[in-house]
Order: sequence, then structure tokens, then C-alpha cells
Amino acid sequence: MSKSQPTNESEASADTDELSEEASDEQTANKTKGAQSVVTALEKAEVEITFGVQGGAIMPVYDALADSDIHHVSMAHEQGASHAADAYGIVSGKPGVTITTSGPGATNLVTGIADANLDSDPIVSLTGQVPQDMVGNDAFQETNTMGITSPITKANIFATSPDTVGDDVGTALALAAEGRQGPTLVDLPKNVTTSETDVEPSEPTVPEAYQVPPDEADPHSVEAAAEALAAADRPLILSGGGVIKSEASEQLREFAIEYGIPVVTTMPGLGSFPEDNALALEMGGMHGTGYANMALSHCDVLLGIGTRFDDRLTGGIETFAPEAEVIHVDIDPAEISKNIHADYPLIGDAGAVIEQLHGAMPGEPDAEAWRDRTMEWKATYPMGYETPQDEAVKPQFVVEAMNEAAADDAIVTTGVGQHQMWAAQYWTYTEPRTWVSSNGLGTMGYGAPAAVGAKLAAPDTQVIAFEGDGSFLMTSQAIAPAVRENLDITVAILNNSYVGMIRQWQDAFYDERRYESDWDWGPDFATLAEAYGAQGLRAMGYDEVPDVIEEAFAYDGPSVIDFHVDPVADVYPMVPSGGNNAEFALEADHL
Repeated sequence: MSKSQPTNESEASADTDELSEEASDEQTANKTKGAQSVVTALEKAEVEITFGVQGGAIMPVYDALADSDIHHVSMAHEQGASHAADAYGIVSGKPGVTITTSGPGATNLVTGIADANLDSDPIVSLTGQVPQDMVGNDAFQETNTMGITSPITKANIFATSPDTVGDDVGTALALAAEGRQGPTLVDLPKNVTTSETDVEPSEPTVPEAYQVPPDEADPHSVEAAAEALAAADRPLILSGGGVIKSEASEQLREFAIEYGIPVVTTMPGLGSFPEDNALALEMGGMHGTGYANMALSHCDVLLGIGTRFDDRLTGGIETFAPEAEVIHVDIDPAEISKNIHADYPLIGDAGAVIEQLHGAMPGEPDAEAWRDRTMEWKATYPMGYETPQDEAVKPQFVVEAMNEAAADDAIVTTGVGQHQMWAAQYWTYTEPRTWVSSNGLGTMGYGAPAAVGAKLAAPDTQVIAFEGDGSFLMTSQAIAPAVRENLDITVAILNNSYVGMIRQWQDAFYDERRYESDWDWGPDFATLAEAYGAQGLRAMGYDEVPDVIEEAFAYDGPSVIDFHVDPVADVYPMVPSGGNNAEFALEADHL
């Protein structure tokens, strides 16, 4: 008999029991909770930073996150977390992630999710939820997060099992970044995150049923579009945010320069083409440059890339680019001819389609006279303003002064209002992912929390936030986490004691009835900044502007500068809503 064989039945039984116990112990050791699967999925996707606010229903996930190398940034409000994650995604090109609790923790994200949806920004929201057996019973902090967010997400997922919750998170991460980027959400019932599982999450992948958009457009359509562009007398490129998301800015620059085609950008497309290039006509649309809007109104072939032709760009549909054949490049077929009819629809990735067009161009368009004409428009409609030294500081002057003092690759974030437009108009954008703003939803308060996310995405790059006094009041608490994280950011408040854009419209279209737009009741912002632990500065006159900018930029940490600016300065050029881009106003009397 072999020494390894049991000598009797009792010994065999003992050995069996011992093996069973070992297997049981091994199985128990391999078990984790659903919350750990959530964190493991984030780690597998190489998520480095998350933003959020702790809470009851999400507490198991936070408990698991405590053992991870992922850096979590606790924001002072969930809306701030969503904007910080959004900006992180814009600057890094990777989905920003929020982790918040159920009920108000989820509903406070809604503005940020809707913002990301309109701007096609990649963010993933992980929200706590009450246990499944309590869903629908109006439990404490219960909200129908799925129903609320379904219209404003690319996809949302209700987690049902600890065995699959990790894959749910991986799917959300993959979908946010795939094709046309956008927000996704996973709702996490507490019983799912507290229950055990021995299933390891898979690598993040999109579902098999998901139709991945093609990279390249139909070759025959590309050839026809290239021939039309080469034959144009007045060709124009309209560069949208999709160029930046596709990492196609370099291809666009080379294409435009090689073929001598002037370039207008949308607001989300700022930085996609260097504004210091002679072909740059800068931003078009409602508050675009006069020369950009003249070019849009007189071109004969318009190549729109990665743009959805929204109303703030087009004005009245019937008057937009009235003489042009339109080539529309977009990764989302739903955008083709949605607003502006596309004569040459090219569905595909912006970078890939630009390369296709480059290869298909039969020659360079004969556009020298057209380029000369755009230069004449630049001379006729320059961007400018007066600076009487005995009057309040012009806000445009502040933007230009900061631009002059800042690093060439500085990132600009903004809130929404007049200050957003001045930051778009009077800063020179030469690199992609340096303009971070709420373009489609127009969310006041976006700038300060966005600066937090932008700085964490690019810690070695200078970050400057432009805010208005009204906009800053919405989310000023974002300065607290900026101080805690020791983020070297500068927040410039263009303080005119108004909700300025509303006041401008009231003056122009409502007989100067400034009802509820006068916000002279705001706090002392420099003192408020000091209360948060930041450096607080103020400038009341032109001679103080350079010094406070220098002091803010030299400070190692968050600085807030309260610039007291002309309370009745207006944003021009301006095309009234639904108007003709060629009939832009340069002053109030033109409206």
C-alpha cells in the first residue's frame, strides 16, 4: 500500500473534510464585496482621480476606495464635482469620474451631466441608491436617478448584482469615451455594493450590441467633397469641438495651411486652430468676430468638421452660409443635416476624414483673392475697445493683460455670461484643450470648479478661471477644495455688480428695464477668498491690474482677484438671436 493512501475509511473521511475546508477557505478568501468590484473596475480603466461627496448610500464604495491608489477629491458640492470631472475629461481626454450618494447627491449632479451631454464631454457618474427592495417605496434619500438622467446621458445602467456591477462600471467608462463622447451613469443600490461576489470585473468594453461608428467616411463621398473644395473660389473651414476630441488639431492645421483655406472656429472649437496664424478668423456666431461672420456669410464651400451647427453659431438657419455648398464631417450620423443641410455628408472620425480629404484633394483651390478679402474684413472689423483712464476698467483689458502675462499653453476655464465671451474673444488660443467652458448648456458657476478639474488633469500647466460676480456666487465653495489640494490656480472675477449678459439684453430688447439683474449686493470677494484660505486680491483701476496679476501668478496656491470693471460694458460684436450673421452689431445703436 502506498504511504499516500489512507489506511481506513475514517482517515479518508478526515482527508476529505480537510480538503473541503481548504476549498471553502479559499473560496471565502476570493470573495469581495460589490463595492470593491466598482473600485477594481476603475483601476482596470486606469482611472487616477475621482471627484465627489461622501454619503450614506455610496458609503460602501468610499470604504473600498480608501484602500485604492486612486486619488479622490472631495468637492464642497456635487455640482462642483460634476464640473470638475467634466473639465478633467476635456483637458485629459479621458473620462472624468464622479462618486456621489443617492437622492440629492444624484440630483445635484444633473446640471453637470446635462452640460456634458450638450458638449459631448466624457464623464462617468457613479451614484448611490437605496437597497433594491426599497426602491419605489419613497425611502430616505431615494430618487429615480435612472428616470431623471436618461434624457441627458449617453447611457445609464442600474446595477442589479454584485457579480456584474464591476462590468457595469467598465461598460460606462468605455461608452463615455467611444465614438461621440458623452456622459454615462451607473446607479448603485446599497445591497449590490455590500453583497459578496467572487467574480473579477472584466476589462472595460462597450456592449456587443453597440454600433461603433466608422473611423473613415465613404470614399466616394470623400472624393466628391474634395473635388468641390478644390474647385471653390471662397472655401472656408469651420472647426468644431469634435476636432479637439478626435485629437485632430494637427491634421487640421496642416490641411488648412497646405491648401490655403481660412478657418473659423466654433466656441467649443477654440484652440483647434492657432489664432496667431494668418488663416485664423477666430470664433464665429452670436459673439464671433465680424470677419469670421462675414466669411461664413460669403463662402461658397464650407467644410464643417466636428460641429453640430447649433443656433448660437448659425443665427437664422435660412441666412447661414447662404451661398455655400456644405461638407459636414461628424462622427454622429444624427447630426448630419439636423440643422444645416449637408451637400456632402461625411460620417466618421474627424482626424481620419481629414486625412481622407487630404489624400483625395485634386489640387489647391484658387483662393488668393478670397484670402485677401478676409484680411480686408479683419482690417474693417477689428476687435477693439476704448480705455479712458478716468473711467472704470474695461473687462476686455483685464483679459488681454492676463493673456499677456500668462504662459503660452495656459488653460482657461470660464463661467457663463459676459465674462465668458470676453475670455473667448480677447484671449489668443493656439493649442487644443486650453479652452474649458460650458458651451451648450450655458451653466453659470462652471469656471471655478472646472479650474480644479483642469489643474488636476494638467498639474504642470497654468490654469486661469474667468468668472463674473454672479457666476462665481453659484459655486464659490469650489475654492475650499482648491485650497485643500493646494492647487495653483488663479480665479479672475470680472465684477460689474450685474448679471451682465441679462443686463445687456434688457438694455437692448426690454427698454432698459433692469429688473433683477442688478447684483450690487454681492460679498467682498477678496475677503471671501481669504476666508476659504486662498489669496484674495482686488483691483479698482488700470494701474493696479498688472501688479495684482503678477502677485496672483507668483503665489503658490489658489488666488482670487476681484477686478472691479465697467458695470455697463457690453459684449460686441453681437448677432441677435435668430439673426443674420452678416448683420452683426458693433454697438448698441446697431441693434
